[in-house]
Amino acid sequence: MQVVVLAGGKGTRLAPLTDTLPKVLVPVAGKPFAEHQIDMLKQGGATSLVFAIGHFGDQIRVHLGDGSRFGIPIAYVDDGATPRGTAGCFRQAADDGVLEDRFLLIYGDSYLPVDLRPIWHSFLEANQPALMTVFHNDGRWDQSNVAMSAGRKAIALYDKQGRYPDITLDHIDYGISGLTKDLVLARIPPAPAEMDLADLMHQLSLDGDLAAHVTRTRFWEIGSHAGLAELSDAMINGTLPRLGGAP
Repeated sequence: MQVVVLAGGKGTRLAPLTDTLPKVLVPVAGKPFAEHQIDMLKQGGATSLVFAIGHFGDQIRVHLGDGSRFGIPIAYVDDGATPRGTAGCFRQAADDGVLEDRFLLIYGDSYLPVDLRPIWHSFLEANQPALMTVFHNDGRWDQSNVAMSAGRKAIALYDKQGRYPDITLDHIDYGISGLTKDLVLARIPPAPAEMDLADLMHQLSLDGDLAAHVTRTRFWEIGSHAGLAELSDAMINGTLPRLGGAP
């Protein structure tokens, strides 16, 4: 089970912490966030990782290395001087020969204490080119952006832009999705083209090609100072849910 970690952003909302550090190396509860995330992904069933890097990417390479000290292989794809967008890294990984036929993806600022194996099995069973894990958010932690199909096995609409105000959105993109390499090669253009992952997922939902996996475990993030403080406090105080969401 390969997981691609999107870790190329500048993390401007975490300034000044990210003035000299990539967001994934910002300390959380005594160690860089990426180390917490790697432990989480390993416990969840991941067998290899690809870090998609860009801003301060060399620091990430040096700190994480090939993954041997964490007990999981780590490869890298680098945007370089020209950002490729949040979807472009997958095409780069495919062109570089480091992408598996199916893979999961996670954002580099997300902490999601769930078992990845049920998500992976849902992806395999759906026989669709893409899957999105969603959470019944109903506007609680962030703006909801997903409408479910009647059978709750697929995404009827994924919309981050508010394009369809008459459609009720009560779920949210949880931050773990699955893609096939065939989809990447067919729908994401090669360098130097840029493409946003949200735009791709939106179109897949309209095409009926986006399967769904529903989780009941809330998400945590370090994309903001408030999120960073909340996660750090939960880790230090021992109130963070265990893998799978159990208290």
